[in-house]
Amino acid sequence: MTTENKPRKTALFIDRDGTLVVEPPTDYQLDSLDKFKFIPGMIRNLAFIASSLDYELVMVSNQDGLGTESFPLETFLPPHRLLLDTLAGEGIKFDDIIIDTSFPHENKPTRKPGTALLGKYMTGEYDLAASFVIGDRLTDVMLARNLGAKAIYFASPEQGLKDVAQAGLDDITVLVTDDWNRIADFLRGGSRTARIHRKTSETDIDISIDLDGNGHHDIDTGIGFFDHMLSQIARHSGIDISIKVKGDLWVDEHHTVEDTAITLGETLKKALGDKRGIERYGFVLPMDDCNCTVAIDFGGRPWLLWDTEFHREKIGDMPTEMFKHFFKSLSDAAAMNLYISAHGENEHHKIEGIFKALARAIRAAIRRDVFHYLLPSTKGTL
Repeated sequence: MTTENKPRKTALFIDRDGTLVVEPPTDYQLDSLDKFKFIPGMIRNLAFIASSLDYELVMVSNQDGLGTESFPLETFLPPHRLLLDTLAGEGIKFDDIIIDTSFPHENKPTRKPGTALLGKYMTGEYDLAASFVIGDRLTDVMLARNLGAKAIYFASPEQGLKDVAQAGLDDITVLVTDDWNRIADFLRGGSRTARIHRKTSETDIDISIDLDGNGHHDIDTGIGFFDHMLSQIARHSGIDISIKVKGDLWVDEHHTVEDTAITLGETLKKALGDKRGIERYGFVLPMDDCNCTVAIDFGGRPWLLWDTEFHREKIGDMPTEMFKHFFKSLSDAAAMNLYISAHGENEHHKIEGIFKALARAIRAAIRRDVFHYLLPSTKGTL
């Protein structure tokens, strides 16, 4: 193989304190074994990444004043060696360890987010666009930008998303999480997002979803009760959903409900991709006076069994005759089996229970296990 055709390397540039080990909350110096704690789940997932994925591991850390009187080397080394020895025992060995010892006020180019110590990774030998910086500070995200890599911001999603948005770093931040399980899942299987824009003479619909989101939703179909039901899918499945619909409501609700179901189903199918590692099946749920069951199978074949009746013409501003039609269209477009059964006295509780049960069924079915990244079928395709 010639040099020109040789595949370029990829790397994970991983921060230390706050990402691999818990950063001490007061002085921020890990200078004694008493302060030493691993980030939960890090070892198991980093061992999987090291053994199963094709990334070089590069530790990149700022250690303020290391080697000076304020932070002697002899206090730094015992925790650092414990970290490296423990990880090595689990098959995790860093290909490179880069530590900058300057103080923040010195503003040296060697200090993150500066890249002065990372020159060998910027010669073209590494595919930085396919590499990631993983760290718990915005300087780690900025380092990714300066390298031309992508960032995984190790922070709580609620606050972390705000942080990167305010800093204008959304475009390079591919994941915000404080869970190493999610990091391994992302690096193994990629993101599960999709967006579909569907426009006809009757409706104009834009839907985007993130199967591994946090249940955030931004929904506007023009039908208040329908919006409320769709928000239940997001909230109880954990999927981030944005649905924007402009429909011919001056005619009636039919086209808006049907085309939303079709587009949502198509978006779900697209986001699931090849479906490797997913559970595939899911079901649930009681709600007050109602017993609602939704069984689901993302098996690639559409089917709907509908076992419920409604005795009101409308719930809110939504015609009850459209409920079955919604789920039939959703099932067809997503290529999934749906068994829906609901019995009770309160019509509002009945349909809300169905939507919540659907959400919980989806949540169970799309759960992905990167440690068993197999197609859940003996046929070889779904």
